[in-house]
Amino acid sequence: MTTSPAEKALLDVFGYTAFRGEQQAIVEHVVAGGDALVLMPTGGGKSLCYQLPALLRHGVGIVVSPLIALMQDQVDALGQLGVQAAFLNSSLDTTAARAVYSRLYRGDLKLLYVAPERLMQDSFLELLDSLHKEDSLALFAIDEAHCVSQWGHDFRPEYRALTVLHQRFPEIPRIALTATADAPTRAEIIERLALEDARHFVASFDRPNIRYRVTQKANARQQLQAFLETEHPNDAGIVYCLSRKKVEETAEWLRERGCDALPYHAGLDAATRHKNQRRFLLEEGVVMVATVAFGMGIDKPNVRFVAHLDLPKSMEGYYQETGRAGRDGLPANAWMAYGLGDVVSMRKMLDSGDAPEERKRVERQKLDALLGFCESTECRHQTILRYFGEEHPGSCAQCDNCLEPVDT
Repeated sequence: MTTSPAEKALLDVFGYTAFRGEQQAIVEHVVAGGDALVLMPTGGGKSLCYQLPALLRHGVGIVVSPLIALMQDQVDALGQLGVQAAFLNSSLDTTAARAVYSRLYRGDLKLLYVAPERLMQDSFLELLDSLHKEDSLALFAIDEAHCVSQWGHDFRPEYRALTVLHQRFPEIPRIALTATADAPTRAEIIERLALEDARHFVASFDRPNIRYRVTQKANARQQLQAFLETEHPNDAGIVYCLSRKKVEETAEWLRERGCDALPYHAGLDAATRHKNQRRFLLEEGVVMVATVAFGMGIDKPNVRFVAHLDLPKSMEGYYQETGRAGRDGLPANAWMAYGLGDVVSMRKMLDSGDAPEERKRVERQKLDALLGFCESTECRHQTILRYFGEEHPGSCAQCDNCLEPVDT
């Protein structure tokens, strides 16, 4: 049986014997020069969909990513596989950045990760022009493509300008990827990035190994402690809280009760954040108590639970955060305690923000959809999939409503 160049590279570079789901079709489509829009849940193997084509095409693949921590992790991982990769973002000093530029000029790089702000600088676009003249641009990958949508949950205005890639380099293939996009967000990605002619690849959003449970808050900390002691003693997991103060207090409270818990939020200094993140990634049984600032690009396969002590802002947020559990395919728990006080404080936060009124209206609708999910007596897997425009066959036996149906 003959193996394709993509299958050979998959084994030689990444050590995998087979593609998953639509990966092979996506890789071959992009290698052949086609544009693609990829919707694939967290942990579904999105990065391979642009890393492999960059290795198989001539020149360097430019990956636009909004996440500094993720760039670092991916470049480290690629380096260990022997792939020449680098990143350019605000964390590099002038000397380090200059070294990356000279590698780029010499043709020493197969993948370069850049922040969207850096990509849009005139000097960088001119650099891309010169690479293009030498036929040295392999592809453009736009990761976290939902950032382009003002209805998405992570809107980044600089993503809007990325249409320039299509205008300036129309024959270079582009692949846009996201792990969460409802129908309006998807439509906006297509329109904003001029992907009308791109081929769409949509993987299933179901995570059958995750058991979803939502419980009414009585004494949330004690409920959390009971959940951890009965189901997850010594397991790695993430506990999400809304405020930095609550993160600090909850981590300390858990530590006093013998749990190896660490705090993580944007208010900690970079060295502490980095140290805590590394401990979580490398050690067993560490529990990270965090705001949503934590987790973007966290690739730890054996996270056994994700617990929410406060409501997330939206179904997308909830799906993305709980999706960090069980990436190894083994059983994992998504547990959430919510109370009406949460809803009141979330609404206050939304109303007092300085977003335009139309944006606030969308955010209220997203919060209402999440509230509907919390209060629903239907199968949770079905409810989540319906939100993303997908059908789910019957009862799941993997959520509280299917396992212990409520009297209605």
